[in-house]
Amino acid sequence: MEQDRGESEKEFDPQKVRRSDLLFAEESYRIKGACLAVHNALGCGFLEKVYENALIHELKKRGFKVASQVPLKVLYDGVVVGEYTADLLIDDKFILEAKATERDNDVYHTQLVNYLKATRNPLGFLVNFGMQSLFFKRVVFTKVGPWEMEV
Repeated sequence: MEQDRGESEKEFDPQKVRRSDLLFAEESYRIKGACLAVHNALGCGFLEKVYENALIHELKKRGFKVASQVPLKVLYDGVVVGEYTADLLIDDKFILEAKATERDNDVYHTQLVNYLKATRNPLGFLVNFGMQSLFFKRVVFTKVGPWEMEV
């Protein structure tokens, strides 16, 4: 008996993208599909690390290069002024911040924007597995500040 392929496993169809100018449309679609697959399989209620580990596995299955808990330093004027750890770095260009909370919080969005500022990566994903429905938000950042990034 053939199982119906869920929304998370469908092929990317550029004709179905609402906006033709969407930044990294195909990658975004595939990353969201991986997040949906994890959420559909596990539901809500686990710790963040469980979702992160499952997502690493799912993204790798889909052909992405994934690094977990990537240490990053923020430099200003050649001086380290801060350090943080990105949950996931996908294909060396996308930051994914994973959460497992009952509610969305503006602080999570601000955190991701700051990570994008510091790394100069233009696109990140804020994903919350802790709700009944998956919360998935693409965050685009195009402004560059007077800081540098050291990985």
